[in-house]
Amino acid sequence: MQGSRLLSIAEKTSWAFGVVGVLCWGALATSVATSARQDLARFAAMRGDAPQMSKPDQSLWSPTRVAAWREALSEPAADPIAVLRIPKIRLEVAVLPGTDERTLNRAVGHIEDTAVPGTDGNSGIAGHRDSFFRGLQNIAVGDAIELETLKGTETYRIERTWIVDPDDVSVLDPTPARSITLVTCYPFYFVGSAPQRFIVRAVHVGDQPP
Repeated sequence: MQGSRLLSIAEKTSWAFGVVGVLCWGALATSVATSARQDLARFAAMRGDAPQMSKPDQSLWSPTRVAAWREALSEPAADPIAVLRIPKIRLEVAVLPGTDERTLNRAVGHIEDTAVPGTDGNSGIAGHRDSFFRGLQNIAVGDAIELETLKGTETYRIERTWIVDPDDVSVLDPTPARSITLVTCYPFYFVGSAPQRFIVRAVHVGDQPP
């Protein structure tokens, strides 16, 4: 009898901890989604549009990166300069100026000294491999990328993906065609400081009407 009571108490305790864990994770995921919507709403307000926001998919994010995101929310952020969308991987994220750690913990960042998004040349955009850019592992040549700036929305088509060493900055060299170059660490699930970089090059193929 005593053993049955102890077993019952242990079972109830395990359930209680499980419920608390689920609630905590749910609150964390909600916080991440809210911050993403805030950045997208700020960009929409700059354009004078009604915000059209979607919840980001955090299922592939590392817990460490989610925690870093939450911490980044407590500090002010620069105004977004664009919104990057990749329909195939259900990505919609604000592009903030710069690539410091705080910026990349919150969104993706425009790489300094590359073309401003929406202008001629090669626009570099960096993101963490264990948060917003984790889904790049599933993209392929021919996939579409949308870039929304204050001037309108442009469509790009992925023409190449490749892997380089961290010191190979030639991937950010100017290009004759209007292009986007996405940069993230590689391998995607490497433990520690990743030794390489995964590069995605997409070329402008047209504009969408305002």
